[in-house]
Amino acid sequence: MSFDLVVRNGTVVDGLGGELFVGDVAVRDGIIAEVGRVADSGATEAQHVIDAAGLLVTPGFVDLHTHYDGQSIWSDRLNPSSAHGVTTALMGNCGVGFAPCRMADHEVLVDLMAGVEDIPGVVMTDGLPWTWETFPEFMDAVDARQRDIDVAAFLPHSPLRVYVMGLRGVDREPATPEDLARMRELAREAADAGALGFSSSRLTTHRTKTGARIPSYDAAYAEILEISRGIADGGGGLIQFVPDLPNGAYQPVLQQVFDAATDAGLPVTFTLLIGNAGDPLWHDAITMVEKANSSGAAITAQVFPRPIGLMVGLDLSIHPFVLYPSYQKIAGLPLAERVTEMRKPEVRQRILSDRPSIVPANPIAYLAQSWDWTYPLGDDPDYEPDPAKSIAARARARGVSPVEEAYDRLLDDDGHAILLDALANFENNSLDTVGALMRRDDVVLGLGDGGAHYGMICDSSFPTYVLTHWARDRESGRLSVAEAIRELTSTPARAAGLDDRGRIAVGYKADLNVIDHQRLRLHKPVISYDLPAGGRRLDQTADGYVATIVSGEIIAENGKPTAARPGKLVRGRQPSPARA
Repeated sequence: MSFDLVVRNGTVVDGLGGELFVGDVAVRDGIIAEVGRVADSGATEAQHVIDAAGLLVTPGFVDLHTHYDGQSIWSDRLNPSSAHGVTTALMGNCGVGFAPCRMADHEVLVDLMAGVEDIPGVVMTDGLPWTWETFPEFMDAVDARQRDIDVAAFLPHSPLRVYVMGLRGVDREPATPEDLARMRELAREAADAGALGFSSSRLTTHRTKTGARIPSYDAAYAEILEISRGIADGGGGLIQFVPDLPNGAYQPVLQQVFDAATDAGLPVTFTLLIGNAGDPLWHDAITMVEKANSSGAAITAQVFPRPIGLMVGLDLSIHPFVLYPSYQKIAGLPLAERVTEMRKPEVRQRILSDRPSIVPANPIAYLAQSWDWTYPLGDDPDYEPDPAKSIAARARARGVSPVEEAYDRLLDDDGHAILLDALANFENNSLDTVGALMRRDDVVLGLGDGGAHYGMICDSSFPTYVLTHWARDRESGRLSVAEAIRELTSTPARAAGLDDRGRIAVGYKADLNVIDHQRLRLHKPVISYDLPAGGRRLDQTADGYVATIVSGEIIAENGKPTAARPGKLVRGRQPSPARA
């Protein structure tokens, strides 16, 4: 019997953490049909045969935390994610998105996404047709678009609140009983249409472009509860939540979400940040997770496998001098002209003698001067750098101030230099804590943020980092290849309720990667101008991906995209083949 695709003689990594073995994987009609040794007759009749001798054959990667809500509409490629082996991306995280939304509120959501997710307003204005109002209509618009990889969507809290409450929702007024009933009804409708759950945020640095707190910021417990019940009414789903740390404690805000989820019978995944210094507050959050799960809950902390921070540079959204009035006098110049000006001794002196006195709309801009945690990012990007390479340490070695050192490094590469602000997850200048958390059963990987933060973050390359740094290059605390692949595949798939993918076994979805592990290498992020209206974004590629396959079709070969666009909208939770 013939197959559509056969991957032959590869080192198969099953996605569950099992022993690696050399074998074949055969695909028919988008489903894995055989694993092991495939008879020559069927293999030779296959439309495509990939010789994977000496290469890893893995399930496609599942990214739990993206913001491709806009890019999934205006583009047929969800890169950078699809360039790093991701075959399924969950969007609509952090309680922000583009539906539901009345025509009169388009500008509200554009302001929200521009502020929280650093997507230029003109990109959204030019790139979004707004052919929808309700969440089901948005899902239909996503479903109608061809793309390279699969997407699934959360119902975002802030647009839901604005849709139900109008200006009262924007102003964060308490929801009335009527408001709550309507939110529950719309949440059920969203789940019926295929939402994987709903997302919300209470993070203080999540601000609109005009500096206001997001609509969901201080929503009451009753509101979280009724939306959760609505999702449960529609068949269930996952709650995704970004907590704040009021008074330096996770307890108040997390407990509300845990309690609401327990009442509604829903699982939760939440963002867990690890402070670089000070009291290790993440301990409290993990203790809460353990206590809740011991009582029958299904809660996972979502961690990022490298430092959480910012990419800063003269041609990016943020850098150490954006709040300096003297710099703002030349900020509008093209990059080459700006660099020429900044190299003039008198301009350098004027800027370095200035102070950051411009008040930003988002307080995150103040973090661009965290000198002990800021590092130059080279051609071979190092995301676990030696403390001696920080801007503060380099300044001490040169006998200059950190501001001077940062100024000079930003001018490297004719102003194209990028600095990494490692603002979290770098406890004691190390990723040891991250490594320990990654091994826990109640922790999942995520927070790649693909499709957002176009001018300050490029984290959707994290699967490649897991396979290079954590499963190959790190001197201590390495993951095995089997462990690393499990954390990129079956573990996030299970958390999302997508049990039809994330492993190599007969009957499962034929999403696969063929990887030259020894040749796998991350490139330095670069700036591209390929968004609608010529908008700017950071992009990052890698060497070593021999093939990426979605539903049995090859979407990329040796790092180059093909014409195949098999990606679909995943509507709702998917059962494993054994239970289908």
